[in-house]
Amino acid sequence: MRKGSGPLAVVAAAVLWGTAGTAGALADAPPVSLAAARLVLGGAVLAAAAAAAAAARTGSSTRGRGSVAVLALGAVAVAAYQLCFFAAVARTGVAIGTVVAIGSGPVFTGLLSWLVERAVPTRRWAAGTAAAIAGCAVLVTGGAAGGAHAGGVALALLGGLLYAFYAVTAARAIGRGARSSAVMGALFGGAAVIMLPVLVATGPGWLAHPRGLLTALYLGCATTALAYFLYGRGLRTTPVATAATLALAEPAVAALLGLVVLREHLSAVSWAGLVLLALSLVAVAVPEKGKAVTGQEGDRVDQAPAPLGSSS
Repeated sequence: MRKGSGPLAVVAAAVLWGTAGTAGALADAPPVSLAAARLVLGGAVLAAAAAAAAAARTGSSTRGRGSVAVLALGAVAVAAYQLCFFAAVARTGVAIGTVVAIGSGPVFTGLLSWLVERAVPTRRWAAGTAAAIAGCAVLVTGGAAGGAHAGGVALALLGGLLYAFYAVTAARAIGRGARSSAVMGALFGGAAVIMLPVLVATGPGWLAHPRGLLTALYLGCATTALAYFLYGRGLRTTPVATAATLALAEPAVAALLGLVVLREHLSAVSWAGLVLLALSLVAVAVPEKGKAVTGQEGDRVDQAPAPLGSSS
């Protein structure tokens, strides 16, 4: 994979994530149960794909190239993120919960990358990420200042930290030579096992209806399995801090789909936030000049995938 295609793969993943809200709104299912079904189905698909790849060729396992214990913790983080996000939204509202959880993700990712890999993020990344988060906040809230529940904000921040942890975990394993499909299969396959009891406890009866089943299949196969397959491919040549910022395309896609499909309305302030977010993502996505090296799996890239949030 060429380096230039890495950001495109991450943005494609974010586009798929952005369709999840609209798809979920069309299903008559409890939000937590829907999220659990999405993760169980998507995790099962990713785990099955990773197992098939491992059986077809050697050297595709994460064993010996990444810590099994750390990947297990990453799987717990994937599952816990879902629970923290919905708990945050229930306490402090959709707008604030979404902005804090999604907006804090890139910041925590950059900080963890700095601490783990000693790679200082670039000034352009910092400026672009700050502008993208501001655009995301304005887009979601419409410029209105609503009351925030302290506990809900804390849960949303914890969700952002959990996202950063499993993103950095995946990037480190991939950067050390593990195949992206194997890493994503391990993370989301483990999360699927964890979330299965949650699905059972929240009542999966809605899956017996055609609309519910089709929605769950789309959410699991497209917005989880395919999206994280693309995200893993993107992490081969894209610093994880940059990838986390590019993932902020998700709320932009969700907002546009809300306009077209759900007949929602955006204020002039929200449109300004959307434009700011789009311009910021373009600025972050454009590769910075660097020396070309040979990356993992024979890919020639402009910078090695191992440094997370690298500086020029």
